Amino acid sequence: MFAVVISTIFITIGCKTPTITQTAVHTEGVRKTVFDDGVACTYMRGGTSKGPFFDMRDLPQDVNERNKFLLKVMGSPDAKQIDGLGGTVTVTSKVVMAQPSKRKGIDVDYLFAQVDIENPVVDTTPPCGNMMAGVGPFAIEKGWVKATSPETRVMVYNINTNSVIEEIVQTPNGKVEYNGTMKIDGVPGTAAPVVMNLFDQVGGKTGKLLPTGKIKEQIQGIDVTLLDAGSTMVLMKASDLGMDGTEGEDFFKKNKDLMTKIENIRLEAGQRMGLGDVRNSVLPKVGILSKPRKTGGNITSRYLTPHTLHPSHAVTGAICIGTALKIKGSIAAEVGVTNGQDKEMVVIEHPSGVIEVNIEIEKKGETINVKKVGTVRTVRKIMEGKVF
Repeated sequence: MFAVVISTIFITIGCKTPTITQTAVHTEGVRKTVFDDGVACTYMRGGTSKGPFFDMRDLPQDVNERNKFLLKVMGSPDAKQIDGLGGTVTVTSKVVMAQPSKRKGIDVDYLFAQVDIENPVVDTTPPCGNMMAGVGPFAIEKGWVKATSPETRVMVYNINTNSVIEEIVQTPNGKVEYNGTMKIDGVPGTAAPVVMNLFDQVGGKTGKLLPTGKIKEQIQGIDVTLLDAGSTMVLMKASDLGMDGTEGEDFFKKNKDLMTKIENIRLEAGQRMGLGDVRNSVLPKVGILSKPRKTGGNITSRYLTPHTLHPSHAVTGAICIGTALKIKGSIAAEVGVTNGQDKEMVVIEHPSGVIEVNIEIEKKGETINVKKVGTVRTVRKIMEGKVF
């Protein structure tokens, strides 16, 4: 007997973003599907994350059916993800879906999904800047974008946040070049750089830079800044949580009471930001901030995904923290250092090293808008074929 129980959460976010449906799927038994002959898939590392890349048109159009397929592909729900492609940690349980775009001036439409490891949840509310880096090379290899030499410009529309990204991919001799000398912290070895310039980074989920209208407020006795730029985040000081700010993965695994406290703050932050009940969503993410330790650093971050520590740092999270650093009175501004100018290369220290984001803002009175954000990632194509 095959049984399916579907629980659906509808989240309406701001005026800028359409209603997003996040679906939890519970299955029992086995069922024959139209995908038993396999679906074309390219498995890629994008920045410090990795996962399968799909042509969106090859997947079910019905969201519930698509989510069931993605759960099966990744091997979720299962802590070991033994029956799928998932790598048992958040940064290796990610999926990219893309297709040629019909939007003016855009080459590719891109939708990111975070597949929960131990729960049957596929979350398309967050963006992922690391996996996004692979969209340009993927589109060129698919023939959606004609390669030029020595590099190719690919314009990407991020469906998750209604934003536009310019990717500059190395394509000497008209082919994607993955090998190179660029080194990013959190990834062994070197590879060819993929330059990303991100636009429309404010209010992707709530329609506002400061969803509550406050630069700083308190939740359960802890000062926080709630911000929507690049990603939607709740920012806290490490010192307010009894932390030094340089803690590693083991610390967060062992301190379950602290993680419960942080999660309760996150849940309340989600309500205040207009995201509703975020128990089954990875947004808002959590940033635990402290002073920089290295010469040239601006701030130190421990980025939660949100229930585990990111081994390095998310690009979108770096955009959010870098933006917060430019807002006087924010949590980030209180612990970090900034040049005070409208344009700055912000260096964020994380467990694996640093991530750099070039933040360019414009001020109109009390209003701050993120004009453009630039960063560099690397990509590797690991395999391509069919996934079953």
